[in-house]
Amino acid sequence: MSIRTNKMKAVGVLMKQLTTSRRKFHERGRDESFDGQLEKLRLVLNNIKDVFVEVKKNEEKLLDTLAEVYDHLHRLDRKKLHQEMEGICKRIRDSAHNLLPTLVFDNRGGKISHSSQELVQLHQKESWTPEYYYVAPFLDIPSRFCLWSLLIFPANAIIRKRNAINLWIEEGLIENTEKKTADELGEDVVNNLLKFKMIVRYGRGKDPLVNKFEIPSQVHSQLTLYGDRAIGYIRPSRLLLDKKNVTIGGVDTKSVTLHNIYNIGASYLNFGPQWVTNQLKNLEVLQLGRWQYSPLHHIEVGSQEFLRELRTLKQLKYLSLHGISRIFELPSSIGELESLVILDLKACHNLERLPDDISSMKSLTHLIMSDCCLLEGMPKGIEKLTNLQVLKGLLISTPEKTPCRISDLAKNLTNLKRLSIRIGSEAVIRDGEFKSLENFRKLKHLKISWGVSDPRYAEIPINLPLHLRKLHFECFPGKRLIKCLPRSDKWPCELNISGGKLESLSVHMNRNWTVEILRLKYLKQFNVDINNLKVWFPALKYVEIKQISNHSYIEHQWNLPYESKYRMKREEI
Repeated sequence: MSIRTNKMKAVGVLMKQLTTSRRKFHERGRDESFDGQLEKLRLVLNNIKDVFVEVKKNEEKLLDTLAEVYDHLHRLDRKKLHQEMEGICKRIRDSAHNLLPTLVFDNRGGKISHSSQELVQLHQKESWTPEYYYVAPFLDIPSRFCLWSLLIFPANAIIRKRNAINLWIEEGLIENTEKKTADELGEDVVNNLLKFKMIVRYGRGKDPLVNKFEIPSQVHSQLTLYGDRAIGYIRPSRLLLDKKNVTIGGVDTKSVTLHNIYNIGASYLNFGPQWVTNQLKNLEVLQLGRWQYSPLHHIEVGSQEFLRELRTLKQLKYLSLHGISRIFELPSSIGELESLVILDLKACHNLERLPDDISSMKSLTHLIMSDCCLLEGMPKGIEKLTNLQVLKGLLISTPEKTPCRISDLAKNLTNLKRLSIRIGSEAVIRDGEFKSLENFRKLKHLKISWGVSDPRYAEIPINLPLHLRKLHFECFPGKRLIKCLPRSDKWPCELNISGGKLESLSVHMNRNWTVEILRLKYLKQFNVDINNLKVWFPALKYVEIKQISNHSYIEHQWNLPYESKYRMKREEI
């Protein structure tokens, strides 16, 4: 079929010929450079695949508008013309402008603008200038690249801030500097994207902290229209797993080498024997686990044998098994992944055993083991991972099952910023163990969870780090905090208490407390008068109370006008 025979099918015919020719070129000999040029051609053709259809549609729309106006004039319909003249003129202008394809190219082949109607509508809605359409120039360069990376998530996805930041770290879009860690730079990017409305917080709550967000539909659609040619970010070396049931392995080794694999929608993962082919040897990112906001999203593997092949992925920097069922233990060979930066095992509910020793994983900055309730103990060598910035799910059990002490961690993990600890049912608390927490000089977030209900474990003296910003107690087994938290003015600006037997916030009163954000949740025996909270915490700006003894739900901000202060739902049970 000739390209000129039917213009509506011209691009499709050319794409088909490109695929055929590309295969024949491969048969004659692989040339990475030339294949890259063919890939560029494919991307450009893909971007304009609907251009002739759009032009035809816009022609018809303009003719319809002109015919309607002609009818009004022919019938001398003065009233209709007088009432709707402004709208008629606008419709004619917009229809004429839309004769240009939605995608307009410059001489470099990159898309730089959209239809005038879209530009006008978006400018009116968000006060965006047309220059935005060349990859949001009002954003700094790291924020632009980070925004584009979020396109791997489907439209209308609810994205956790933590998942987004991990994505940017694993892609190398943000890295540690002398002044800030990659996590802190990720927070800056999120704030920047929120500022310019490239993302919006999820939910209607008044919480000053944003933990989940969405990409507005109009932003997502415009970013998608740009395609990956706009900044050359999305590479052909990325594989997205978006089918419900997928098999990894046995891929044609002549295909392009993959660097990143992301599980976007798969629930059942299968791996062929010796699934790490030549195509996968250079993998840097293997995100198999859950990114979805809902913990109900199910992912399982047919067998955990695939984990033994991981040892061959010497370039692997990010491994996520988050929320995957039917993984019972990690093989010792996982310790051979010396380039690994992030290991995410969160919510692997069947996981019972970790490698005996992980001290060789020197590159780790994030080790996430939280919500792995069946874990029997901790591996040796955690205290030797001196690059750790995030350690979540540290289990305190018997000395045999938890070979390192908190004091050892505080001495060696000098870069640690986030720490979560779970006190297990067999926990043996050594003298002064939790007092040594104050030796974490850079720790900003601390969470302690109790997996034991014995009230004796509520009398563990805890000394808080000097620069702590967030403290979270989960399932605290005592009635009061007074024996747990000694007299101190070193309080964080955010305090969360969820679950457990707490009855009151009876602690040593100190007018210098700096708590600004307070969350009290799922405390069946807790009774509070919201007016007293401001007395206990003079700097308090926001409180969220959910399912406690005398309140079902309250959200309160002290810095709001009086009529907007409370948002209650069935306050009295």
